Amino acid sequence: MKVDTNEVNPAFQSIIQNPGQKVFLDANFFIPPDRSDVAKVKAYSFNDFKECWLIPLLNEFAGVAIHESVYDELVTDSVKNFADEQKDENPPKLTIHYDSELSSVEEASRNTYISKIAVHSLYNPTRDNAKDRGEVRSLSFMAVKQFLFFAANDALPVRLIKDAAKLGTGLDDMQVVQMYELIYYLYKTDRYDKKALRILYKYQYYLTSGDKKSNPEWGSFIEQMDLLYNEMF
Repeated sequence: MKVDTNEVNPAFQSIIQNPGQKVFLDANFFIPPDRSDVAKVKAYSFNDFKECWLIPLLNEFAGVAIHESVYDELVTDSVKNFADEQKDENPPKLTIHYDSELSSVEEASRNTYISKIAVHSLYNPTRDNAKDRGEVRSLSFMAVKQFLFFAANDALPVRLIKDAAKLGTGLDDMQVVQMYELIYYLYKTDRYDKKALRILYKYQYYLTSGDKKSNPEWGSFIEQMDLLYNEMF
């Protein structure tokens, strides 16, 4: 994933100003990253990922949600059990939204969005295959219910939202927040393990030679983000 520090992201700006807003997460916000296929590194353990990323994220943002299709992707017991614990907190730290919430009119609209979005993905609505299912069905549900913010660390949903007009996805009013922006926010709060957040950033965005050609190293990343957002902290 490319790190973009060229301009202010109004979606990121909005949710840090009002952290109670509804923000839907992609599955890769819950599933520990594993880049062992591109570098000689181990996959993140769930416990490390939970401590440095998930717990801080859910502590800071009260409106975190996922669609049921994303919940279905949390197949590892430790990940799914954690999600269940968070939704059962009082008050809940995680909300799961289901297609059963849709009226018949909304279902028809949802299906239209799925058709528009799926053609730009590997998801086949007829087969209901797993690839890209979570993103397509999450975004379609959100569009019907007019939820605005989707948080992702994957090129597909970023493209579907940012290039909505060109692609005809119907997601023109939606905005995307990326993981590196939230890593930066957690770092700037001074409430969490800064070393662990730096390591997570490097693992996700500055690990391979390709990463290093397109993304800033940690110190430059913080400096560039400060130029955009420092007045907010």
